[in-house]
Amino acid sequence: MPQRSKTLFDAEINNPDTDVDFAREIVPVPVDEEMSESFLAYSLSVITSRAIPDARDGLKPVQRRILYSMLNMGIRPDGPHRKSARVVGDTMGKYHPHGDAAIYDALVRLAQEFARPIALIDPHGNFGTLDDPPAAPRYTECRLADAAMEMLAEIDEDTVDHRPTYDGDSTEPECLPGRLPNLLVNGTTGIAVGMATNMAPHNLREVAEAIRLVMTKRRPKPTIDQLLDVLPGPDFPSGGMAIDSEEGGLRQICESGRGSIRLQAKMAPVKLTRSRKGIEVTELPFMVGPEKVVKRINDLIVDGKLPGIHDARNLSDRHHGLRILIECEPHVEPEKLYYDLFRLTPLEETFAVNNVVLVNGVPTTVGLYDLCRHYIDHRLNVVVRRTRYRLGRARDRHHILEGLITALDNIDEVVAIIRGSDDAAEARERLQDALDLTEVQAAHILDMQLRRLTALEKQKIIDERDELIALIDELEKLLGSDQRQRTVVLKELDELVEQFGQDRRTEIVAHQDAPVYEATPVEELTPKAEGPCVVTLSTTGVVGRASVGGRRRSQFGRHDLLTASVEADLGDTVLAVTSAGRVIASSVSAIPEVSGRSRGAGASEVFGTIRSEAVLTLVLPGSDPLALVTAGGTVKRVDLSDADKGRAAKQVIKLKPNDKVEAAFCAPDTAEMVLVSAHGRALRAPIESISVQGRGASGVRGMKLKNGDRIIAAAGAVGDEAVIMVGANGSVDITPVTDIPATGRDGVGTQLDGGEPLAMAVIAPAADLLAEVDDNGKPAKAPVPFPLESGDADHAVVLSVGMPRW
Repeated sequence: MPQRSKTLFDAEINNPDTDVDFAREIVPVPVDEEMSESFLAYSLSVITSRAIPDARDGLKPVQRRILYSMLNMGIRPDGPHRKSARVVGDTMGKYHPHGDAAIYDALVRLAQEFARPIALIDPHGNFGTLDDPPAAPRYTECRLADAAMEMLAEIDEDTVDHRPTYDGDSTEPECLPGRLPNLLVNGTTGIAVGMATNMAPHNLREVAEAIRLVMTKRRPKPTIDQLLDVLPGPDFPSGGMAIDSEEGGLRQICESGRGSIRLQAKMAPVKLTRSRKGIEVTELPFMVGPEKVVKRINDLIVDGKLPGIHDARNLSDRHHGLRILIECEPHVEPEKLYYDLFRLTPLEETFAVNNVVLVNGVPTTVGLYDLCRHYIDHRLNVVVRRTRYRLGRARDRHHILEGLITALDNIDEVVAIIRGSDDAAEARERLQDALDLTEVQAAHILDMQLRRLTALEKQKIIDERDELIALIDELEKLLGSDQRQRTVVLKELDELVEQFGQDRRTEIVAHQDAPVYEATPVEELTPKAEGPCVVTLSTTGVVGRASVGGRRRSQFGRHDLLTASVEADLGDTVLAVTSAGRVIASSVSAIPEVSGRSRGAGASEVFGTIRSEAVLTLVLPGSDPLALVTAGGTVKRVDLSDADKGRAAKQVIKLKPNDKVEAAFCAPDTAEMVLVSAHGRALRAPIESISVQGRGASGVRGMKLKNGDRIIAAAGAVGDEAVIMVGANGSVDITPVTDIPATGRDGVGTQLDGGEPLAMAVIAPAADLLAEVDDNGKPAKAPVPFPLESGDADHAVVLSVGMPRW
């Protein structure tokens, strides 16, 4: 600390009453006055230098500086991509003294095709999606796109004014020549202080027609209806459907620059299976990502706010584009779900337009006509300044060529003057006096090469002079004719349409023509559910339900047996446990009924499983804890009290790589678990030795396996069960569970046979293990010797549980 400052500081600390002046002059200023002046300066800076685009080129300062910096760096469409970090650094160091994150974000927006119809930067690398951010600038590369070159074209021909950069080292353009009507085509968004802008993108072909109408029909100027005929509304790169409001939102936007419209996704019903339909979404509202939609729908399903919908999946890819599949519950018509989907999810959004732009540095809200007029005025000014520049260059060149021709016509005199002069200055003066030349002409004569003395070179000079005379005449006519200037603007605009024009992607729908979807009562989306029934699962993965009561013979197909069954009510929920460790809920009423020759439907169809998993068993919510046993010997118990909440599948065990769930069963704490391995070893342990864990846990080791052994069967036992083992050679061995020594978990088990590999194993009560074989050795279907009553359902459906037909 300087000595004087330290002395003043010590004086104030040691004697607070001492009057010490820290400034030469103290000017009292009211707080409200200082805040208003400072805030005003800050707000004006944000409005004019950061957030609001210029009406001429439709660019914010940071966007303009990025493009200008890339042009000066030579990063053009015909060259290689360069690191985005280099562009950000050059822009920040030379033109835009703000944060690198903000500059990179603006650069990314200029390159994202889903954010603007015509990108100004050609990206290379991960520039993000609607759901994911882009990679860091050190990983991505970029270069100017062809459209950006149209924005920057002729910038070196004195077409726009330049101003000093923030440090005064160089200059930057106040706006770009902007041959492309960027503001109308790409739109923009920005938040300033006390105001904001949100401009919709439009179709280039329609914008060109609107500009042509404004340019050619000046008195009287075009009406709103005439403008809407050629440019009916925004055209978003994501497509979708734009619905005009009842109050005429599109007309209001065109007229005043403010208004709102509804954006809806494009959806179509699709048939998934015989009993289930779905909704396919192929286009979304502007700036809405598919993952956002899928997450919102699935969250609403879990909360029970979207009845009639089973699941939503994002099936988009780079080959087929956007595709979201919304799966309905069985026998539910998709059209009945549209109302809730549009009301509760981002499948419908409102786009509020607020056309605030800088006109001569002043924030102004403008309509479609004014936007077209500002573009026309800017382009006419660019054409005039460009023509003047080119005319001046042509006249200068013509002046030089006239001097060269004069020199060639008097070459002997020119040579004599040059040879007789002491230096170049004397030769220049003597040439000017002798041939009536200007200083510029004389200087170029002295610089003329000897090869220009040939007849061929002289003819080239004469031809170039004649071409320049014609060009000068054409440029002078262009400067003198307003109609010619307008024709040039329209011609250049037509060339852009030919190069960058695209078909309309967003469908414009009038309010009276828009489809109307009404709310569907919940009872219509949920099938009537009443009455007891039995839900069964067979070995071939067929799930079906049958009403309890009446006499029915078993109708299994060949090589098909029941593996699981539960008795429930039509209004209940049944849970399917899969080999992937997932629990999937389905309403009992949604399961196909067993009738006639139909035995139900495939479990993958009913529960929506993936190809690599199989349904192992069926359980009811609120049952005893579910025990899961994997092929690798891991055992886990999980509570099923909330497994029926929502329709989405729930992962209930964290599996190791290449492991799968081999068996699943519900058992009380008083039961025992029995595990059987492929090498014929069995382990018997109390089930309560396995603690109940949460869904994200991996479980504990139940049995130690050696030499490539794996678990092939597991079940809960209460006393009279038996283990039936079928060897790979066809032998069958039955061992009561009570003959297996009871041990704790994590043991190696007991060898039950001679160590031969097993083909399969079944653990079930001996009374339920029945098989009937006729005299010719063929299996026969066992008749049910009693009516299928409610109390006997379990006994009826476990006849031959797990027994193959051999």
